[in-house]
Amino acid sequence: MESLIDDQIKLFLAEDCLVNNLTYLNSLPNREVKCHLKFKDDLIIAGLPWFFRVFQCLGGTDLNYSSFSEWEGKKVSRDDHTSIDFKLPFSTALSGERVALNLLQRMSSIASYTNKHVHMAGDIKILDTRKTTPGLRSFEKYAVRIGGGHNHRMTQTDIFMIKDNHKSFFGGVTEAVEYFKQLNSFYTPLVLEIHSLEELQEGYDCGVKHFLLDNFSPAEIKEAVGLKFENVTYEVSGGINLENLKNYLIPGVDAISSGSIIYNAPQVDISLKMEKI
Repeated sequence: MESLIDDQIKLFLAEDCLVNNLTYLNSLPNREVKCHLKFKDDLIIAGLPWFFRVFQCLGGTDLNYSSFSEWEGKKVSRDDHTSIDFKLPFSTALSGERVALNLLQRMSSIASYTNKHVHMAGDIKILDTRKTTPGLRSFEKYAVRIGGGHNHRMTQTDIFMIKDNHKSFFGGVTEAVEYFKQLNSFYTPLVLEIHSLEELQEGYDCGVKHFLLDNFSPAEIKEAVGLKFENVTYEVSGGINLENLKNYLIPGVDAISSGSIIYNAPQVDISLKMEKI
């Protein structure tokens, strides 16, 4: 797994095209500098393992995340003027600064925003979706977990989810459920996305245990909860964000999934300052 992450980081570093100017690259002094990682917003720190990994991938440093692991997942306040200090060769620090900060800021943004949803939701689980940035899914879903949220599915086949296009193609709920059942994936859960109480009942008739109530109004959700069987889970989704989340915190709902916790996460301000020793 570490080698796969390294391959991604090397692609991110390649975007800066340092090799296009070897004169500049080779002229950067290797003299050690003191680095100050400063957190300028109220946030949850997420992504330090990959922040430090960027500099390791550039070589010339034995800096290891384990020395700073206590900071991962920690809440910090803008007013505290929090700084994580470490040393690097100037050439390494300067070459990796932007990629390292981009990753750390992106993951800290998502973790912080997710945590606001988690705090408001109480016992109802907050889930992410597959609405992620191409190439950054593993990073973004990691950040959701640091923020106290839960991952839905990483790929299309972690669980089988029957969506509108399945129902439309196969001819309805029953036919779509039968298609997935005949795949004989004994340990793969099946989730049925529904848009009406009629589809809920048809799903029950098919033996479905997990339902995603998509774009249900709060009133419709309450009605569905009144029909809920034992050992069945209800996930609610569709246009839910921090502003309207309270409307969906209905007893009987097990989870709320929202792509917003990733794609709407406000950017946080983190900087890396270097000082001659």
